[in-house]
Amino acid sequence: MAAESDKPRRRAAFVYADSLGKHDLSANHPMKPVRIRYAYELAEAAGFLSLENSRVAEPRPATDDELGLFHERAYIDAVRAIGAGLGLPNEALYGFGPGDNPTYPGIFQAQALSAGSTMVAAELVARGDADVAFAPAGGLHHAMPARASGFCVFNDPAMAIQALVREGNRVAYVDIDCHHGDGVQHAFYRSPDVLTISLHESGQFLFPGTGFVHESGEGDGEGFSVNVPLAPHTGDDTYASVFEAVVPPLIEAFEPDVIFTQLGIDTHFRDPITHLRLTTQGFARTVARLADLAGTVGKWVAAGGGGYDLGAVARGWSMAYAVMAGKDIPERVPDSFTSYPGLTTFADEPPDTLEGHVAEQVRAFADQSVEEVRKRIFPRFGIS
Repeated sequence: MAAESDKPRRRAAFVYADSLGKHDLSANHPMKPVRIRYAYELAEAAGFLSLENSRVAEPRPATDDELGLFHERAYIDAVRAIGAGLGLPNEALYGFGPGDNPTYPGIFQAQALSAGSTMVAAELVARGDADVAFAPAGGLHHAMPARASGFCVFNDPAMAIQALVREGNRVAYVDIDCHHGDGVQHAFYRSPDVLTISLHESGQFLFPGTGFVHESGEGDGEGFSVNVPLAPHTGDDTYASVFEAVVPPLIEAFEPDVIFTQLGIDTHFRDPITHLRLTTQGFARTVARLADLAGTVGKWVAAGGGGYDLGAVARGWSMAYAVMAGKDIPERVPDSFTSYPGLTTFADEPPDTLEGHVAEQVRAFADQSVEEVRKRIFPRFGIS
C-alpha cells in the first residue's frame, strides 16, 4: 500500500448541512436520513474533513429547471402540492402511498435539497473548484420522470449528469448500489454520451427486478448501458474480480470527461433488505479502484444511495471520503464519535466464508454475467 504522503491529494468537497438529515419518511421506514449526519460526524471526528485539501460545501435546493432536466413538470408540481399538505386524489399515479414511498409534510423541500446537494457537487467539479465532490444525501437512482420509486422522489444522478452533458461532457456513471440503477439507465438508454454501468444483486432476487445484461441500450445508445447482475451472498473477493473484469476496460475505452459514481452501501452483509455480503473494507476497496479510474479523468462526482444498516453507512461513507481525499483510514473509530454507539473499528470482522455448493453457484453466476457483458458490450468498444 502506498504511503499516505505518496497518495494523490485531490481537492475534495463533502456536501453537507444538518438539514439534509432532519426529515423522516415514516416511523418504520428503512431509509433513515439521519444516516447522512452519522457519516458526516464520523468523517469529522476522524479528521477527514479538516485536511488542507478538504472542504465542506453547503447544499442548496434544486431549482424547478434543474428538476426538469429529468422530471415532468406535472410530477414536480404534484410533489410540491403533497409537501404543502394539499393532498392529491391521484397520489398513487405518481408512485406515492404506504410502503416504499410515503408522503410527509415538507417532502418537496427535503427532496429538492437532497437533489440540490448533488447539483452542488457537480457544479464544484465542473467549475474546477474541486477534483472530487461527494454528496452523500444524493444517489436516489430509482425515481422516474413522473413517478417516485424505491424510496426515491427526485433522481439527482440523472439531473446532474444531464447538466454535465449539456455542458459538452461525456459522462461515465458507475453504480455500486445493491439495487439496479434503473432510473439513471432509463434517462440515458438511447444516449451515446453517457455510459451507465451498474453492478447489483440480480433482479431475479431483488427490487426493481431489472438490470439484466441484455438491457444494453437502444438506438445510438446501444452498448452504452451495462449491467452486471450478481447472486445473493456475493462477497468481497468475487465482487472485486467482477469489478476489475468489467469496469476499468470500459472506462478506458469510453474516455469520459467526468466520472459520476453512486456509492450505495446496501451491499453490506448486515444490510437488512439486501443479500450481498460485502464488508466495509470491501466497499472501500471498490471506492479506491474508482478513485484510480477517476484519477485518469480528473473529474469525479460522487453521490450516496442505498444503505440501511446505519453503522455500515456511517463507516462506509466516511471511509469513501477518506479515499477521495487521499487519507489513510485508521483502524479504530475515534472515541469522540458518539452519535451512533457501538462502532469500534472502521473495518469489519468478515462474515463466515461461503463453502461448497453455494460458493460455487455464487462464483458461477458472477462468471456468467461477466462473460455475457464481454460478448454483448465489449465488441461495441473494440475491447477484445
